[in-house]
Amino acid sequence: MNVNSIFSIRTKNEFRVLALEVFDYQYKNNSLYRSFCDQLGRTSNSVVSLEEIPFLPIEFFKSKKIVTEDAKHQIVFSSSGTTGNNTSKHFVKDVEVYKRSYRTCFENFYGPIADYCILGLLPSYLEREGSSLIYMMDDLIEQSGHVESGFYLDEMDALITTLMRLDASGKKVLLVGVSFALLDLIEKTKFHLKHTIIMETGGMKGRRKELIRNELHQQLKQGFGVGKIHSEYGMTELLSQAYSKGNGIFECPPWMKILIRDTEDPLSYTPTGKTGGMNIIDLANINSCSFIATQDLGKMYEDGSFEVLGRFDHSDVRGCNLMVL
Repeated sequence: MNVNSIFSIRTKNEFRVLALEVFDYQYKNNSLYRSFCDQLGRTSNSVVSLEEIPFLPIEFFKSKKIVTEDAKHQIVFSSSGTTGNNTSKHFVKDVEVYKRSYRTCFENFYGPIADYCILGLLPSYLEREGSSLIYMMDDLIEQSGHVESGFYLDEMDALITTLMRLDASGKKVLLVGVSFALLDLIEKTKFHLKHTIIMETGGMKGRRKELIRNELHQQLKQGFGVGKIHSEYGMTELLSQAYSKGNGIFECPPWMKILIRDTEDPLSYTPTGKTGGMNIIDLANINSCSFIATQDLGKMYEDGSFEVLGRFDHSDVRGCNLMVL
């Protein structure tokens, strides 16, 4: 497969054609995915539309090595987990594909990375190994080229001083933080920011009571003195991200797409605007699996944007008994 073609997609038809090519490639070169497809009676010869492509339950990443046959990995990303729980592992053959994905995606949404001073407030991620988010943020910080770009762990007072000074100077600032740490920050001081983007990556990580998105964003808007809270949607099992510039409405880069499956029948899809399980096509996952059925609940709009509304109450994808593969 030509990776360049993935990041050259411009139209819906180009995406459809390439997604079917990627399915054919992964069906032929990923033995576990092929076995999964075969048990569903879906083969590279029978699938002719995106909706017919089988989506691998995300739980497989916890117990299986999801790779194409020739994929000798350069790096392994792992999810966070509590004691006794299996964590997902993503074996990445070519980390340059990941870099190209997130760098291109960022610039599509926000413009040149070098325009920003990037500040990371991600303590729960920094405190463990194997985070794909930390890998991405570390590279974006370096790419920004700004002397004050960097991570903050426990240095809240230093972050407050830096953030206020940079914003007052008129510098474009991007503060990316996990939800509980952003709330901790605005409890220490109240901001009135004019040139700073606040981006939450979700998750209280057991540090605080979980809040619905609207409540979280309202608190953050008031605390930082901004009109909108941006969000990033990504996960260990993906090599691409979706971004929201406010109101929790996410958009995908051209090589990524969301489909909403029926919660009772994982092989059928819901009408636009109706809540269901989120299936993700991430063509950057060329060397693992590009077609993943997540545990997230969401709904999609006519223009392809989407909301994330929560998670399934159970760990298994309903209606799928193929976990023995």
